[in-house]
Amino acid sequence: MSATSADPARRPAGTVEVVLVKAGRTKIRYPAERLRDDGVRVTVRAPWAGAGVRDFGFVRFEPGDVFTEHYWRDRWYAVKEVRDGRGTPKGWYCDVTRPAAVSADGLVVEDLDLDLWCSADGTAVVRLDEDEFAASGLAAADPEAASAARAALDELERLARGPGLASLVA
Repeated sequence: MSATSADPARRPAGTVEVVLVKAGRTKIRYPAERLRDDGVRVTVRAPWAGAGVRDFGFVRFEPGDVFTEHYWRDRWYAVKEVRDGRGTPKGWYCDVTRPAAVSADGLVVEDLDLDLWCSADGTAVVRLDEDEFAASGLAAADPEAASAARAALDELERLARGPGLASLVA
């Protein structure tokens, strides 16, 4: 997949495929509705793609939840606004990733293990999976990518505790 397109702003909204890759393997793939592509950021919307309910303790993802997902071609993260089936905001789930590879048919994002959750009211900001990141071996295999990933998580946390993650997508 190419990282750019000739005129992404003119592409009509439509269904695309989102592919999340982790450690060289496809973690999940699902259809999503392309809402916007300005050449730097792609925004898609999709229902919860997991099987059944996933309870993290601080949030539950379940059938009926809707994710509005923002992917960047030049940033090391993806930001997902999560709402329940009635449209009530649950919060923001952020994946630290390599920049998205985007084509007319969809996008591929490589998950780098680090995540951040921010509740809708901003009172709960939780860094996730730092142990998985440490065990992944990325720091030894690709020190520059590991540094970019840690910086991305720090930036997301700073935004979540400051102006809010909505400031990224306004």
